[in-house]
Amino acid sequence: MNCSSLVLDPTPVATSRCSYRRPTLHFQHHRRNFVFCSLKPVASSSLSVAESASSESLNRIGSLSQVSGVLGSQWGDEGKGKLVDILAQHFDIVARCQGGANAGHTIYNSEGKKFALHLVPSGILNEETLCVIGNGVVVHLPGLFKEIDGLEANGVSCKGRILVSDRAHLLFDFHQVVDGLREAELNKSFIGTTRRGIGPAYSSKMNRNGIRVSDLRHMDTFPQKLHNLLSDVTSRFPDFNYTPEMLKEEVENYKRYAERLEPFIADTVHLMNESIAQKKRILVEGGQATMLDIDFGTYPFVTSSSPSAGGICTGLGIAPRVVGDLIGVVKAYTTRVGSGPFPTEILGQGGDILRFAGQEFGTTTGRPRRCGWLDVVALKFCCEINGFSSLNLTKLDVLSDLPEIKLGVAYKHVDGTPVESFPADLQLLEQLKVEYEVLPGWQSDISSIRNYSDLPKAARQYVERIEELVGVPIHYIGVGPGRDALIYK
Repeated sequence: MNCSSLVLDPTPVATSRCSYRRPTLHFQHHRRNFVFCSLKPVASSSLSVAESASSESLNRIGSLSQVSGVLGSQWGDEGKGKLVDILAQHFDIVARCQGGANAGHTIYNSEGKKFALHLVPSGILNEETLCVIGNGVVVHLPGLFKEIDGLEANGVSCKGRILVSDRAHLLFDFHQVVDGLREAELNKSFIGTTRRGIGPAYSSKMNRNGIRVSDLRHMDTFPQKLHNLLSDVTSRFPDFNYTPEMLKEEVENYKRYAERLEPFIADTVHLMNESIAQKKRILVEGGQATMLDIDFGTYPFVTSSSPSAGGICTGLGIAPRVVGDLIGVVKAYTTRVGSGPFPTEILGQGGDILRFAGQEFGTTTGRPRRCGWLDVVALKFCCEINGFSSLNLTKLDVLSDLPEIKLGVAYKHVDGTPVESFPADLQLLEQLKVEYEVLPGWQSDISSIRNYSDLPKAARQYVERIEELVGVPIHYIGVGPGRDALIYK
């Protein structure tokens, strides 16, 4: 097909804040103890997420479960951060449950200023929201402090608003070095990681010689634990240069980090369960996405944690029975970063045009993302695993100039027999044929539309066909990067 007409709209997107305000959460933060004190109503604001947002839209958000989650339903980069940022205005706590600084979430404040977050939950721009980094996250302290310093420098207060689990594992600079060594070792079969040390940090955790945040409170034993960890790395990678000077320097660094981190450290498992008992509203922000899940993704081209629904409970220490609505975020097309199978990938000029139209470059690494048509088979697989109550379809505006749009609706073996679900066998994935359904494009700018009924008929047909194929309603539709560029359906 001819996609040469696809262009970028340079018009800036105006944004504004939501008029609905939940009760203000007042708290005291006494070093390691976090105490909820009282709830007081606040005056309503004259600002709104979108000027045309109806009370029905706000009721939809208000009807979400006490503990709700936002999870990726492709290979990541779907735009989860924006939805979390918007929903955070109606929740008391936003919590990260897994992953590390390999998760890049881009959000915009009410003035349209861009923030790229990696470890700090995307609720940080909402001044009344407490942000929790749970036990399932691996934390690179230099990166965390850099992120906090950047937020503070831009007028976003972080004091008393970020808590880090004392059970979370530390990710050290040498984990990043090991990540690169591991990729080099794999040669042409490399995974395509962000080289942020995520996999090696989780490996240390699973090897049971990792170092946790709580270990920073015992600097008398910290050097020996760090020595054991570095010695283990040296035995595995002979090219890794470990010296006594390295150990001494790292210990001194972490003495300073420990002092600075102390006000942020908390027993977040206790906090989360106390908050649930006190009827606080909690929004869980997933990193990466289901197709990168260590169990359900395109293994071994996956991340090292569980970004699907199961990771919520293990990564925060909360019971499955308290988890309610889960919103799956899905791009109107499909992208992935790094190596691995990609059945609906568009190669050549078509993929390039889509990449530049959607600005598909990694938030964390800047790497160009591979682009393709929406893979309905993979999306349905993710919906089944997570039990999504609804979907957020993002970047629908990026498809606006296409004369026609394809949906990958089924997989078939080379002999033409159907493949029933998303297969684990990578050889099969690389050989199978995708059956496409072609829908008409709408070829008009939809970035200023805020009501579903105002979308072109072809755009509505595309949305409703996706709903029909996966069996999950689409309640949120993104038509631009700004906070207000969201249609509630």
